[in-house]
Order: sequence, then structure tokens, then C-alpha cells
Amino acid sequence: GTLARFYGRLLGWEIRAEEPDWVVLKNPDAGATLSFQTESTYVRPVWPATPADQQMMMHLEIRVDDLESAGVHASECGATLADHQPQDDVRVYIDPAGHPFCLWLG
Repeated sequence: GTLARFYGRLLGWEIRAEEPDWVVLKNPDAGATLSFQTESTYVRPVWPATPADQQMMMHLEIRVDDLESAGVHASECGATLADHQPQDDVRVYIDPAGHPFCLWLG
């Protein structure tokens, strides 16, 4: 549930269903949902990827109007700015479980 709560706060989405190992978030303004399932053998990915380490398992691209304010919000939610930033109009952050996600100016 921790990762779902992080993304719920980040996106402003609501928890629609919650079980011990499964949480569903719903966009209150549209039909989109995100589901999160507990994985007991989870290994945190490495960013940027290296051949010998765990690769990304998911990657979200979130369009924002202002990278700076969106980055402040992401940090307040619990994200960490990644050391490696491949583009000027994109910011890579790491969620609390180690998954990289991008905020992109659009």
C-alpha cells in the first residue's frame, strides 16, 4: 500500500480498492486506474540501468506544466531526484520503492 499511497498523493488520485496485497488507484476526473501488487521477491532497480543489475519494471511519464513546482511536489510526496538526468525538459525521480519515473514538460 505504501507505493500506491505515494502515487495517489503525487497524482491526486483516490484509492478505489484495497486488499492486503493489492491496491487500485483511480483518476477522479477520468476512467484511468493504476493497480499495485505486493511482490515478496522484489529487487530494487538501478537507474541508469546497468546489465548486471535489476532493470526497470515500470516507467511512468507524467506531463506537467512546470517542472520546478512539480519536482517540489514529487519531493514532498517522497520521491528523490535521480543523479542522472538525460534531458533538459524531463526530470527523472525515484519513487520510494526505487522505480524511476519522469516528469516532462508538455
